[in-house]
Amino acid sequence: MVNLKRGSGGIAVPEKKELSSSAKIVDAGLPNELVLFLSQHTGAPASALVKAGDSVKRGQLVASAQGAVSAAVHAPTSGKVKAVEDRYHPVQGRLCQAIVLEPDGLNELDESLRPRASAVEDITKEDLVALAREIGLVGLGGAAFPTAVKLTPPPNRPIDTYLLNGIECEPYLTADDRIMVEEPHDVAFGFRALMKSAGVKRGIVCIEDNKPEAIEAMREAIKPFGELELAVVPTRYPRGGEKQLIQVVLGREVPPPPGLPLDVGVIVSNVGTAYAMAQAVRKGLPLVERIVTVTGEGVKTPCNFRSLIGTPVSYLIELAGGFSGPVGKVIMGGPMMGVSLKDLNAPIVKGTSGLVVLQRGQIKREKVLPCIKCGRCVEACPMGLLPVWIAACSDSGYLEDAEKYRAMDCIECGCCAYECPSKRPLVQSIKLAKNRITAKRRALAAKK
Repeated sequence: MVNLKRGSGGIAVPEKKELSSSAKIVDAGLPNELVLFLSQHTGAPASALVKAGDSVKRGQLVASAQGAVSAAVHAPTSGKVKAVEDRYHPVQGRLCQAIVLEPDGLNELDESLRPRASAVEDITKEDLVALAREIGLVGLGGAAFPTAVKLTPPPNRPIDTYLLNGIECEPYLTADDRIMVEEPHDVAFGFRALMKSAGVKRGIVCIEDNKPEAIEAMREAIKPFGELELAVVPTRYPRGGEKQLIQVVLGREVPPPPGLPLDVGVIVSNVGTAYAMAQAVRKGLPLVERIVTVTGEGVKTPCNFRSLIGTPVSYLIELAGGFSGPVGKVIMGGPMMGVSLKDLNAPIVKGTSGLVVLQRGQIKREKVLPCIKCGRCVEACPMGLLPVWIAACSDSGYLEDAEKYRAMDCIECGCCAYECPSKRPLVQSIKLAKNRITAKRRALAAKK
């Protein structure tokens, strides 16, 4: 067992895991339409390789990665391309190009798909990295950063430890928990494949202590492998953030942006990413599906679904029994860092870990009061920032001061706003400052 270090900041939030934590993973089946965005990852959008009228098969490459930081897109099932057009992107909040696919119900596999190895020892490091790039693998914890890039750190930044993130600290969500409970051996297999890809000898599976079944399942799964360890982390939001996880498990502090985990010799990947890697190595299956939690008091039967990428949100909610009453909000992701959806016909994307449906009575519009200088937001911030000052600078238009107070270090976890007794929208103010600072930097770069 790993000896943990002391973390800073964070808050205790109602977990709400009990709504779906015992719901076994079930197949969501085929909707009438799948919408595959060319941009559902960090980096450059993929480039479409198909056009309206084309027939495709499950696992076929339909959009190729463009540039060093990008990810390919594959057809989740067989069918016909209805269109390549702009659709509303639920995460980016704007129109983005997408491939619209009409399934034919046959689920025919593309002939190019083939198992690569039955054991990690039977495939080379180079082939594993190439496979991660080929299948369009991205981080499935939410950020959706292309995994192949993580697996090839610069030579001047040696990596000594790989952390597998099974924390899942967001309230309500249980997709990662169920993967570890139901598929622990595949998770361990995929983790070892990721470690071999990056040339890392030490791996630590990290799980919060509110997931006892997952802890025991993964403890047994990693027992035969001496390079794998288990870290049981005390439950506290947002321990699932990679910087916070590295601090608690290893006692290392990632430098401020543009600092990355590799600057302290660490790579972090989500358990869903490891599971997807196992499916690619053992079955040759690209990233065409993922586990999605559909939960909240606003649905009749909270579930964990094995869902095809591109499945409409409305379809999954219907599978979960539909709404249990008047709906206040549907959130893609968790309630702390997720995005509120304005269109339930929007599809899930690679980074969609869950859908949380809240009842109308749970949504309260509270009056915003003046700051009372209590300091609770400062105590709660896991990044050691001064949220009250950054927000004040943002609200006053003082971008240089907001930047000086490290606005760009904010991970937008929402701890400050949650703890604020005056109900001030601190995160929104800080996000606005970050967007304006980024726009200013881009404008200056364009002039050079």
